[in-house]
Amino acid sequence: MCRNIKTLFNFEPPVADSEIHEASLQFVRKLSGFHTPSKANEEAFHKAVDDIAVIARQLMDSLVTSAEPRNREVEQERARERNLKRFGPQA
Repeated sequence: MCRNIKTLFNFEPPVADSEIHEASLQFVRKLSGFHTPSKANEEAFHKAVDDIAVIARQLMDSLVTSAEPRNREVEQERARERNLKRFGPQA
């Protein structure tokens, strides 16, 4: 659905509020079809982002796992390798 929304659970250090907000923003953009809402929809758009961020934070705080936390740099490198394999070298 939203390719820009990244997995946020089980990382060291834990997910930051700014990362949750960005994922919430991407989610609302995808659902609404707006990158930037009109003035008429601006309040509802931003309220949805804030509401989803609160729920996402609650989710992140309540999830448990016995798996070792993932390393952000390692995961970013894996994503780069997948992209290189999928799309080839970027010019």
